[in-house]
This record gives sequence, structure tokens and C-alpha cells, in this order.
Amino acid sequence: MLARVSFYPTLLYNVLMEKATTRNWYDRIDENVILGALPFRNQANELISKENMKAVVSMNEDYELTMFSNDAPKWKLLGIEFLQLATTDIFESPDQDKLYNGVEFMNKFLPLNKRIKGLSTTTAPENIGTVYVHCKAGRTRSATLVGCYLMLKNGWTPEQAVDHMRTCRPHVLLHTKQWDALRIFHQRNVKVHNIIKNI
Repeated sequence: MLARVSFYPTLLYNVLMEKATTRNWYDRIDENVILGALPFRNQANELISKENMKAVVSMNEDYELTMFSNDAPKWKLLGIEFLQLATTDIFESPDQDKLYNGVEFMNKFLPLNKRIKGLSTTTAPENIGTVYVHCKAGRTRSATLVGCYLMLKNGWTPEQAVDHMRTCRPHVLLHTKQWDALRIFHQRNVKVHNIIKNI
């Protein structure tokens, strides 16, 4: 309930912070992934043309997308693939299935020579491009997913992944639950993936 009540005031706060500080609405994390705040409908065409955006991963619940952002049918009309991994703001971290599914989805849009081996990779070559990963502010829920992507793609530890994200997007903010999720993902997936890769 608190997450719902605080949604619009905190979204307004994010807009004001972007205007009044050096914070960006979104930041490129690597050549294929952007971590950002809720993409407003009027930003969609710019993201497609300027950033070569081919897909969107939203960590938002339905009510967070209703007023200002696109849902799956609206993104589809723009030719954008969409994955929603609804996670409650403030109190929750994405569960391990959502994190794995999110990384697998993101992997489909990487160039063939940069894809994470062992994950599903079926996509048309013309869909290779940028994935925009977001929650409300692009700091916590979505940063947890992007951290998992960076760990699995690069063989990094949670600390290395978060350090890299903070270099690109300094206001990334992870709490205990998000750090725990990163460490579990690393233990279950990254360590095993690194062992297999080196065999």
C-alpha cells in the first residue's frame, strides 16, 4: 500500500532531481544496455532513434505504467519487445526466477559474438540493439536486474557489477534485499557459468 501511495510523489521527486542536479533520466551501462527511470511515452521515439532501442524490461507493477508509460501493447505498436517483471517498489527485490528470465531476455538482443552462452538466444538479427531496463527511478529494482546481467555476462562479483553501475549511474541505490538477491544470483548462476566456461 505504501508503494502505491508514494508512487506519484516520488516520481515527481525524480523528475525534479533530474532537472535540478546532474542526474540523468537514463544512463548507458554498456553498448547494449541502458538503465533508467520510467520511460515516458513522449520519450519513446527518441529512445528508438537515438539509442537504437529494441526492447524494454520493466520492473514496475501495472499501476506504475498506466498514466505515463507504455505497456506491452503500446510498445508492440512501436516495434519494441517488452518484458514486465512486476516487483513491488521499496520493500521487495526481484525474485531469482525474474532475474534469470530478465537476463535471458536481455541476452537475445546482444550481438551474436557477445551473447551469454547457455542462455536462450532466438531473435532476428535486425533486433540486435539496446535494451532499456527500468523501474520508477532506475536505482534499485532495475539496477538489481542489470547487476545480474553484468555478473553473468562478464563473470563479475556483485561488488564489481555495482561499482560499474555506479560509475555509469552514480545514484544507484541498493539495500540489503537487493544485495542478497545479487549474491544469491552470483552463487547459483555466475559461479556455475564460470566453471562451465573454463572447462
